[in-house]
Amino acid sequence: MTPPTAPDGHEADTLALLRLAFARPALAGLVPRVKAVHLPPPRPAESMAGESCAVELEGGAIGLSYVLQGHTLEDLQQAAPACAGVDALHLAAGYLAGTAARYGASRTLGFAAVNALTAWIFARAGFSPPDAGDSLAAIDPQPGERIGMIGWFPPLVPRIVAAGATLVVIEMRADLVGLREGVTVTHDAAALGPCTKVLSTGTLLLNGTLGRMLAAAPLATRFALVGPSAGSLPDPLFARRVTDLGGSWIEDGPAFIETLKAGAKRQDSARKFALRAADYPGLPALLDRL
Repeated sequence: MTPPTAPDGHEADTLALLRLAFARPALAGLVPRVKAVHLPPPRPAESMAGESCAVELEGGAIGLSYVLQGHTLEDLQQAAPACAGVDALHLAAGYLAGTAARYGASRTLGFAAVNALTAWIFARAGFSPPDAGDSLAAIDPQPGERIGMIGWFPPLVPRIVAAGATLVVIEMRADLVGLREGVTVTHDAAALGPCTKVLSTGTLLLNGTLGRMLAAAPLATRFALVGPSAGSLPDPLFARRVTDLGGSWIEDGPAFIETLKAGAKRQDSARKFALRAADYPGLPALLDRL
């Protein structure tokens, strides 16, 4: 991943759209409240595995957010119990609270609440993102292409390299920098400059670096955000040259929460989705369905 900086504007746009949505007559007075915040068990600091918390709304909608930034998970253990019964839009406002590094619990809970409210609106409008054909957000690497990866995703590397593409990885962990599995791993976002496709961790939405990474990849015709955190309202992201979201659509909420709290795999309770900008009807069209 990349070092956290300041929010880049999509956060405010996202909150503004959600507030406008709940001001519509069809949703007036229907802002759901938080039922609970669910946390994963602690992981070793050296673990390569990502981990998420879940904000569960009354009615069952669930939103996820990465929690292994700094001391965020420890902070959440203190903050989570007080969230039960809170207006979800109020909790979502914490997404504007600066960077995850400095405002870990507030920003993380706000981001998870944004994702939960997105899922709530999608479900109420009868919209379900399509299944992902693969874990690469359908970027379809081709021979000779230069592809950027933001965040080290070891399981995806062999598929990209085997396709004949050149891969460069932007990663903040110093112990990963260098030549790994025949791939260059670097801190320098400028390495994205020649890339025509970029596959990125969705935690860019949390650590405040989306704008900087997009600016570093001016030639990218595909810029995909993937992972459990990639469940935010798509409109502000697609307006900023993000072309694809590949997140987790939760099918069985209770089962998902139990496995999350146990630190187990959640493959049977959630499916991976891949949503392209060209296939998304947009929030106004979804709200017109209500």
